[in-house]
Amino acid sequence: MNTKFDELLDFPCRFPFKILGLADERLPDLVVEVLQQHVPGDYSPQVRPSSKGTYHAVSVQVTVHSKEQVELLYQKLGELDLVKYVL
Repeated sequence: MNTKFDELLDFPCRFPFKILGLADERLPDLVVEVLQQHVPGDYSPQVRPSSKGTYHAVSVQVTVHSKEQVELLYQKLGELDLVKYVL
């Protein structure tokens, strides 16, 4: 990835991730599992269902320490089978 996170953010900082995926009760746990592998911490994801109930939006704040860490989390979260988008 060729992002400008290092120009826009002062590390370490709190960074909001929003993960849009299929409506599956496992989604928040899978997201936290990926976060724990790369940035261990205490996470409390917020889950909001879509209006038709087909998708869930999982929002979580992560303390990141570098541009590379943000990019890695985008990549690893996007690789989850249930995930459609990572914002």
